[in-house]
Amino acid sequence: MAPFSVLHVCMGNICRSPMAERLTLVAAGELAGPAATGLLYVHSVGTGGWHAGEPMNPPAARQVRTRGGDPVGFAARRLRGEHLDGSDLILTATGEQAEYVAGLRPDAAGRTFVLGEFGRLLARLEPAGLPASGTDPDAVYARGVALVAAVDAAREGRPSLPGDDLDDPWGRSDAYFARVADEIDATVRPLVAMLLDGR
Repeated sequence: MAPFSVLHVCMGNICRSPMAERLTLVAAGELAGPAATGLLYVHSVGTGGWHAGEPMNPPAARQVRTRGGDPVGFAARRLRGEHLDGSDLILTATGEQAEYVAGLRPDAAGRTFVLGEFGRLLARLEPAGLPASGTDPDAVYARGVALVAAVDAAREGRPSLPGDDLDDPWGRSDAYFARVADEIDATVRPLVAMLLDGR
């Protein structure tokens, strides 16, 4: 069975979603070490293709490095339907991007969330009803799929809130990027802990 797949989406795929991709990997590596790559597949795309092939925006890369990650080898990509088809959880930077995803692939709506929305709902989730966590890829996959379904049920069809959106830090200061990275960490760290450590 394939690793549980998390797709991060923003506009240009050089700031928010690359930070989210690499910070998710940092959190996974801290919990599972090198085995994390066999348990989770984390990738990112942008809804637009203006920056396709470009590296991560420098202040975004600095945030990744500061937090123990590695921006080397990153290249921006434009969102395609197959990225959505192969992803078990899709986390967008904004509600507008979540609507774009749902318009492109209506069947992905139940596994698509604004990042802040997912974090807000995850904090209220009772994990006792989920399959057991572990270091086996099949166990992580089963737990992840059940987790996404539980968070989708918890939103009860309600739309995301304006405060769930991640501000676009492009062209802003390092302090602005740091605040956005903190908001990303506030969701991806509990997500990874829930998947890999049962918390």
